[in-house]
Amino acid sequence: MTAVGLLGIGRMGAAMGRALSAGGFELVAWNRSPAGAARLIGELGRGRVAGTPAEVAAAVDVCITMLADGDAVDAVFAGPDGLLQGAHDDSVLCDASTVAPATLRAHEATARAAGAGLLDTPVSGSVTLAEAGRLTIMAGGTAADLAVARPVLDALATTVFHLGPLGSGAAMKLAVNTVIFGLNQALAEALTLATAAGIDQAAAYDVLTASAAGAPFVGYKRAAFLEPDTTPVAFAVDLAAKDLRLIADLARDVGVRLPGALTDLAVIDATVAAGGGQRDFSTVTSQLHAGDRGEEDRPD
Repeated sequence: MTAVGLLGIGRMGAAMGRALSAGGFELVAWNRSPAGAARLIGELGRGRVAGTPAEVAAAVDVCITMLADGDAVDAVFAGPDGLLQGAHDDSVLCDASTVAPATLRAHEATARAAGAGLLDTPVSGSVTLAEAGRLTIMAGGTAADLAVARPVLDALATTVFHLGPLGSGAAMKLAVNTVIFGLNQALAEALTLATAAGIDQAAAYDVLTASAAGAPFVGYKRAAFLEPDTTPVAFAVDLAAKDLRLIADLARDVGVRLPGALTDLAVIDATVAAGGGQRDFSTVTSQLHAGDRGEEDRPD
């Protein structure tokens, strides 16, 4: 059985680990809090927990990291016992985190010096889709590195897009998230408008799902919008704020205006300020109150 490295065992990382195991891979797992990795390995009944990222990289040909942000990626890749310390000839390090395109590029020279390849492979899809191996993966890097990692990535995804050189996958993930945050905001506004007009919220949601606006996102966020107090958090507001700042930074770097994304960020920031940072990002609905609108915001 082929071993694969998995680093970062949060909700999405654990789901990806289950899909990899179902696909016939044995995990060498690492997590900053070792208990998270131990729980997953215990659940799967095979694989092992590594003590450091370097130990993971030395033991396998393909590693996947799923980490919180760019600082975490830098620490796991380039720390004293980081992945780059254990990288070896013909191995490939894949980062599935949502980070700036420049994040992984900063480690490319060191990886190449060790004989290893590097791919940015962020994913799109829910935890449920991750467990089923039905994610969409956006890959940046060389075709040769992607060929090495492809059997592992195929266990996680129904589609793997090769978008160009290193950093292309990260940029595309931010583009995808621009749409997701826009949908989340539009859905929150539509429900707020409908319920303020006297329409039952569940009925309004049914109509939105059945309408031209009924994207897959609308379907799988139903419980989060209608039953927020009992539905597990799928994507926290704090993470949404981090991603929207990455989107704003990339837009500035490439010289484009994204007014919708800036509006989404402002609402997310207001949600954080109101104490909702750890809630699901569908909770932006709480920031939409018709009575808070000033006369200057009313159309003529």
